[in-house]
Amino acid sequence: MNRKRTLPYALMLAGLLLAPPAVTAAETLEERVIRLEKELAELKTLVGRKPAAPAQVAAIPVTPATPEAKPAAKSPLTVSLGSGVKAQLYGFARFDASYDTGKINPGNIALWVRPEGLNNNDAEWNLTAGATRLGLNLTGPDTDSIKLSGNIEFDFLSNVGAENNASPRLRHGYLKAFWPASDFSILAGQTWDVISSQIPFTDDPAIMWAAGNIGSRHPQLRLTKGFSVGEKGRIELVAAASRTIGESNTLAETWNTDPGKDADMPAIQGRIAFSAPLLVDTQPATIALSGHYGQEEWDSDKTGNHATLDSWSCNVEIAMPLSEKITLGGEYFTGSNLDDYWGGIGQGVNKDVSGDLKEIRSQGGWAALRYTMNPSTTFSLGAGIDDPNDNDLAADGRSLNQSFFANVINRITPNFILGVQLSQWRTDYRNAPESDAFRAQSSMTYKF
Repeated sequence: MNRKRTLPYALMLAGLLLAPPAVTAAETLEERVIRLEKELAELKTLVGRKPAAPAQVAAIPVTPATPEAKPAAKSPLTVSLGSGVKAQLYGFARFDASYDTGKINPGNIALWVRPEGLNNNDAEWNLTAGATRLGLNLTGPDTDSIKLSGNIEFDFLSNVGAENNASPRLRHGYLKAFWPASDFSILAGQTWDVISSQIPFTDDPAIMWAAGNIGSRHPQLRLTKGFSVGEKGRIELVAAASRTIGESNTLAETWNTDPGKDADMPAIQGRIAFSAPLLVDTQPATIALSGHYGQEEWDSDKTGNHATLDSWSCNVEIAMPLSEKITLGGEYFTGSNLDDYWGGIGQGVNKDVSGDLKEIRSQGGWAALRYTMNPSTTFSLGAGIDDPNDNDLAADGRSLNQSFFANVINRITPNFILGVQLSQWRTDYRNAPESDAFRAQSSMTYKF
C-alpha cells in the first residue's frame, strides 16, 4: 500500500470526523458515517484530478511569442500606445442644478454674493454640465530605477464660449519621474499648487475658493523628497517654481501686460508634511506647513518705470481621522496679493490708491467634518471665511466672505453618484450693506 497516497486521505478523514456536524442533531451515527464516506470519495476524486490550467491572462506573455497568441487582457479603457506607454481613460459626466435666493457669483459655481444693488434679492436657477471631466493617465515605460507617469485632464468650466457651447479647460497636463529607491520625484507641467493642498468636503466644483480655501493650478517644476519616520510615519518635502499669473495691467493705457509674466522671477512654493496614524491605526493623519513667495511687475509706461509688488502666503493644513468613520479637515492661511491663488476674495492689488499700488492682505481658512456612514454614503458639514484687510481695499471692495455648508453624497452604484448640498453665503462690502443668500444644489455624476 502506498503510504504517501494514503496519508493525505487519512488526514482529511480525521479533519472531517473532528469537524462540527453539518446536519441536524437528529442525524444518527450510521447516517453520519455514510455521509462522511461520500464526502471522502469526492475528495479523493478531486485530489486525483490534474491541476487546472492557469488563467489565460497569466499564461500568455506580455509580448506574444507567435502571431496566433492572444494579447494579455487589459483593464477597462486602458490601451497600449507603443514603446511601453499605457494610457487609461477616465472621467465623468456631471450635471449640477442650484437654486439661489440671491445672486451668487458667477452662478454655476459659488464664489461670493453680489452687492444688494445688483439685484441681490432676485432669486435664480443655474443648470450646467460644465463640471463634466475627461482625463488620461499615462504610465511607463519604467526602468529598474525610474517609474514614469503623466496626466492630461480637461473640464468645461471655462469662461470662454456660450453656456451650452463651453470651451474645454486644461486642469492638469504634466509628466512625472519617480525614483522609488530614494523616494524622490520630479514633476513638470500644470497641476495643483504645492500650498494648501487639502480639498474641502464640499460638493460645489469651486471647492470654497474665495471663501477660505486657497491654492489653484499652475504650470510648475516640482521636486518632492520623502523620508520614512518609524514604522508607519513619513515626512515629505516639496519645492516648486511656478508661473505667476497676475491681473491685466491697464496702467500704461496703450497695452495690457500680465504683471506676473513680467516679473523677474517665478513664484517659489514649498511644503513640509508629516503623515502617520495618530488617532486611528488604519488611517494616517497629515499635518503640513506650506507657503509661497512671488512678484508682480506693474509697468506704468513704455520707458521701464514700474512697481514691484509681492505675493506671499503662509499656510497650515490638517487632515485628521478622529475615528474609523469621522474625519476632520481644515486649513488656515495668511498672506498678501492672493487673487492668483483664490485668496482675498479674488482681490490682489488695489489700483485705486492715489499715486501708488497696494497689495491686499488677507487671512482666513476652512474647517469641515465628514462622516462615512457606509462605503456608499457620506455626510459632511463645514464652514469657511476669507477676511481681507479693509484698509487695503478699494472703495467698493469685498471686505468679508463666509460660507456654511452641509451635504450628503450617495454612491447609488459604483458609477452613479448623487449629491445634495445646502449652503449659506454672506459677503460684506467696504461701503455697502452685507449681502446674503442661500443655495440649494444637487449633482448627478456618471463616473467611468
